[in-house]
Parts: sequence; structure tokens; C-alpha cells
Amino acid sequence: MTTSSASTIPNGDTQPSATSALWSSSRWRKQAKLNVHQTGSRPRGGRTSKVHAVANAQGRPLAFVLTPGNIADISVAATLLGGIATPRRLLADKAYDVDHLRQPLEAQGTGVVIPSNGTRRRPYPLNRPAYRRRNLIERMFGRMKDWRCFATRYDRLARNFLSTIAIVATACFWLS
Repeated sequence: MTTSSASTIPNGDTQPSATSALWSSSRWRKQAKLNVHQTGSRPRGGRTSKVHAVANAQGRPLAFVLTPGNIADISVAATLLGGIATPRRLLADKAYDVDHLRQPLEAQGTGVVIPSNGTRRRPYPLNRPAYRRRNLIERMFGRMKDWRCFATRYDRLARNFLSTIAIVATACFWLS
């Protein structure tokens, strides 16, 4: 029995075993780049993604953005707000508490209701009665998660999952 120091690559080529480790690591890099287009980061727990949404005062979704799970929420705020008309009031959680989001909105006349992050030296005052209405978007996501295709994200590609989100949002909120 003879042993060969060559490995076979899926296209049928053979390379010495010293370069097969390089080939498999470059394949891993290509796969990692592919995952970025599929909008799912790959931490230890598996692929994750976040759905960011803007809803109106009735709790109906107006805009969605899908990002990998390891992307900060604030990085998509401008994209979400750019797709809608200037709101009278913006309710958001602590992840959106940054000055470069607050100041332009306040200059436009939008009431910003975002609780201050714990690291702020001088926290902004919070309108608690108005902030209680933020549960509308939490209920919106809860209602959308009644649809199994949204809750479990069977779709691997981001464009397919965004289509699923649009169909579920239309069926839940705009057709009834």
C-alpha cells in the first residue's frame, strides 16, 4: 500500500499536501465572505441576524432593515429614518442613544424619546408616559413571530428573508 502526499480538490486537480491546508483556509475565507451577503454572523451559537424596524403610531411597520447579529443597532438608524417622512416623535431603546442621532432629529422638530445610556455623565430627561408607547413595536414583532417562517428564519439568503418579512407584515397589519 502506497501513501500519496497529494490531495484532490473538488474540481479534480491535485496539489501537494503542503498546499492543501492553504486551499482549505482560502475556501473558509470565501465561505466567510458569502455569509456576509447572507446577512448572518457566525458566532458560537450559530448564525444570527437582526431585523430593525420603524413603525407608525398604530404599531404598523413602515420600514425594515436586516443586518448580521454582530452589527450595532445605531449603524442602521439613518437608513431606517431616511426611508420615511419626518416623524413627530421618535421612540427608541438605549441602543439608539447617541448625539449624532438626537441632534439632527431635534433640529427638525422631532420629539426624541430615548432613555439615556448608563455611561452618560449628564442623562437626558425621559418622557416616561410617551416611552410607554414603545411597547407597540415590541407587540408588532410578537405578532409577526406568530408566523413560523419569520420566527425561525428558514430562509438562508437575506433577500428571501426580507421578502418573507414584507409578506408577513402585509398580512398581519395592512390587509386586516
